[in-house]
Amino acid sequence: MERILRDLFLFLSKNRHLTKAARRYGLRFGAARFVAGESLEMAAAIISELNQKGLSVTIDHLGEFIDNQQEAEQRVSQCLEAIRIISQNQLDSQVSLKLTSMGLDISEQVVMKNMRRILEEAKASQVFITLDMEDFPRCQPTLEVFKNLKAEYNDIGTVIQAYLYRTEKDIDELNAWHPNLRLVKGAYKEPKEIAFPEKSDVDANFKKIIKTHMLNGNYTAVATHDDKIIDFTKNLVKKHGITTDRFEFQMLYGIRNEKQMELVEEGYKVRVYVPYGTDWYGYFMRRLAERPANVAFVLKGLLKK
Repeated sequence: MERILRDLFLFLSKNRHLTKAARRYGLRFGAARFVAGESLEMAAAIISELNQKGLSVTIDHLGEFIDNQQEAEQRVSQCLEAIRIISQNQLDSQVSLKLTSMGLDISEQVVMKNMRRILEEAKASQVFITLDMEDFPRCQPTLEVFKNLKAEYNDIGTVIQAYLYRTEKDIDELNAWHPNLRLVKGAYKEPKEIAFPEKSDVDANFKKIIKTHMLNGNYTAVATHDDKIIDFTKNLVKKHGITTDRFEFQMLYGIRNEKQMELVEEGYKVRVYVPYGTDWYGYFMRRLAERPANVAFVLKGLLKK
């Protein structure tokens, strides 16, 4: 049943018509638990609250299926404003973004132009930028953009997904750029020809790439809510004497808040991924797909209405 629900929500997450419809209805049906409001001002208030608790943040203006230059430029403006607000308010926050929202599906020229605008502002404001990873067809284009931009800018990282067969090779090839990487399991539905279908295999690969990337001496963000992966990371850094300034844990806003604070109290750096905006639908569907508890939470909320 769990796998059926996961596949259903992942299928729904890519529906363009539902994505557009969701913009009209706002953060209903439990989405507000995982999305920090529709405006940057609302998100900034959340960042400040999290910072006061000892949590770092990476903020993401949600957006998917951008296929025209005008809308991509609007996304760029949102990112520039987020960088300025982070700097002006001295918030402990980075910025995450999807390259499709910057014009990746339009042309290489458009996405590179837009990213350079963002990275110039980020450089001036000393704000780190992470390129989120999307579905498999956009994996290689994202990595190519990352490599090109990493040659020009220091404060940029990207994401590697453990469920893809290609990931171990990607980790090895990226080592030449000494990258700051967020390592994740992966939240898209991919065919078994390109991704591990079994959770046990994904978990094993996740541990493998965490170990490889850390022992390569590169900064590592371990993005997980899985206690087994968290404990594996703790044991790994202890065994190899890896200091807490060389890695961090990352978790999603609204999920396992108590665990986030527990790790902070233990002396680990924890960064919370805080999304905001009206384009929340695809992100929300993937959160429902990840954990049955999330579905139960939403159903409970609907019954109260």
